[in-house]
Amino acid sequence: MSSGTRTTAPRRVVVTGGAGFVGSRLCAALLAADAEVVCVDNMLTGLPGNLGALRGHPGLHVERSDIADGLTSPSARAALRPGVDLVMHLASPASPVDYLDHPIETLDAGSLGTRAALDLARAHGARFVLASTSEVYGDPQVHPQTEDYWGNVSSVGPRSVYDESKRFGEALTAGHRRALGTDTGIVRIFNTYGPGMREHDGRVVPTFVRQALAGEPLTVAGDGSQTRSLCFVDDLVAGLLTFAGSGHPGPMNLGNPDELSVRRIADDVIRATGSPSRVEYVERPVHDPGMRCPDITLARSVLGWEPRVAWPDGLSRTVSWFRSRARGAG
Repeated sequence: MSSGTRTTAPRRVVVTGGAGFVGSRLCAALLAADAEVVCVDNMLTGLPGNLGALRGHPGLHVERSDIADGLTSPSARAALRPGVDLVMHLASPASPVDYLDHPIETLDAGSLGTRAALDLARAHGARFVLASTSEVYGDPQVHPQTEDYWGNVSSVGPRSVYDESKRFGEALTAGHRRALGTDTGIVRIFNTYGPGMREHDGRVVPTFVRQALAGEPLTVAGDGSQTRSLCFVDDLVAGLLTFAGSGHPGPMNLGNPDELSVRRIADDVIRATGSPSRVEYVERPVHDPGMRCPDITLARSVLGWEPRVAWPDGLSRTVSWFRSRARGAG
């Protein structure tokens, strides 16, 4: 079982969920670092368009397949035959809209999908990284959230299909490491935003930006006092790659510790877009977390990582991207 720093960059990487918002940016970063990438995605919530200009890259193989079914097709076997150095398991519906629409598929991604990805890594002697989530902390009673906090999660609530699939994925990953010696690592990703998000993703930033650009009311749940900590996607990808190379078992929080209220996010989006929109308060979803803020002491000390893109800059980039999309659609 390895827990030391890996000094060589991975040559061949499997990224499950590679056509998703974060996964596609991860694929691009790996290809830019001269790695070969096998992108595995069933396109349930990922989009082929997210891979954009990467299509046709000689280092990229796209396998349209569900990792929960295993990688058994002839094309998948051929893509994996040269070997694998790193498996990064991001496959799962991740927004509330998606995992509430696809509850069984979400549970399968966290259970069957994680098992298949772990078995793949072990078969190749590869490093395995599980992209877990801050949702394992549920509606936290500890603030900010540290990695040793066990969380406050309902196992039967509507959000449980995502929360518990990730918690099970963590348990399976840790079990694989203890029982079989697989080189595994767990990262807990906090709220991430940036260019490339779907307009109707359901998460707070794309929802507010879409509404503001359309001149619609920004729908703030509850009284808007609940908090989120927003990390720009490029910062997150840098953290994922650094963690993958570290050999650290985790769990490790990756996120931005700058905490914003949902009402503040809405106000900032209105200013950044110059929109005439107003805020409209709507019913708060069941088990919507009241607080969300990572303690990133571990990431800072072990990886030397912390977010670099400030919220105003990241929001400006995100708004610009959504504007360009709207102009292209028009």
